[in-house]
Amino acid sequence: LVTATDVVKYWQNVFETNGIPEARESSEYILAFVLGAKTFQSLNSKSLHTPLTAVQQEQIQQLSNKRLERMPVQYVLGEWDFQDLTLKMRPPVFIPRPETEDLVSLVVQEESQKCQKNSGLCFPVSVPHPVILEIGCGSGAIALSLLCKLPQSRVIAVDKEKAAVDLTRENAHRLQLQERIHILHHDVSYNSAKQLLLWGPTDFIVSNPPYVFHEDMASLDAEILRYEDLDALDGGDDGMRVIKTILALAPFLLKDSGSVFLEVDPKHPNMVENWLQAHPNLLLVLRAVHKDFCGK
Repeated sequence: LVTATDVVKYWQNVFETNGIPEARESSEYILAFVLGAKTFQSLNSKSLHTPLTAVQQEQIQQLSNKRLERMPVQYVLGEWDFQDLTLKMRPPVFIPRPETEDLVSLVVQEESQKCQKNSGLCFPVSVPHPVILEIGCGSGAIALSLLCKLPQSRVIAVDKEKAAVDLTRENAHRLQLQERIHILHHDVSYNSAKQLLLWGPTDFIVSNPPYVFHEDMASLDAEILRYEDLDALDGGDDGMRVIKTILALAPFLLKDSGSVFLEVDPKHPNMVENWLQAHPNLLLVLRAVHKDFCGK
């Protein structure tokens, strides 16, 4: 008889032998998923020592074989959690990283500070209904988290890849947020302002754009290179190909009090500041730089 504990050990060993990164975590995630749990740690002692059925063992075998091909665990399971949401995942749509949760928190923080400022005024101010534009929505992780955390908000989510647009749409429906999001299949360029002003000027532009320097692409993990959409990562020679487009569009898209939130490489803040100084007509100011929880 084979128990959950036996299976985790077995596959951890197979993964390690085959040089699969995060062998133990991979094995635990797959097992927990098959047993209908979020994490291995959340399984009780009874679940861990109850013999697995033939069907469960077969399912673990199939998922583990995919992981042996260096498929990211998020794609192997077909779903992943971001903030407090469980989102469907499908290759090659970009997998949201935990650091990007910090980006969402910063936007939420900024919006709640705006609300506090307004509520301090003597005359009544109508409840704000922020309009947020997300460029490069991928699975919808950022857009849908913001809709959940800011119940008055509406989001326009844009991606140039049809697979991403379809996945964001599917995730929005699963979370019943489809009424407050407009999803566009569109490749953002310097001429995009008209298409993006569907609901008038926006309060926030948010993006986790491709920001990897082209020369660093080859050294990314096999999981990324084999399965993820590399266009969602490759930011060109200076890593700023899409960042520059977003900044150039921002003055045409934002309200006067609007802000842009970008996730970038640690080398980028100085480069962005220099670029903005070279383009004073955009009237944009680099207001703050935050490190993520990894200190980057």
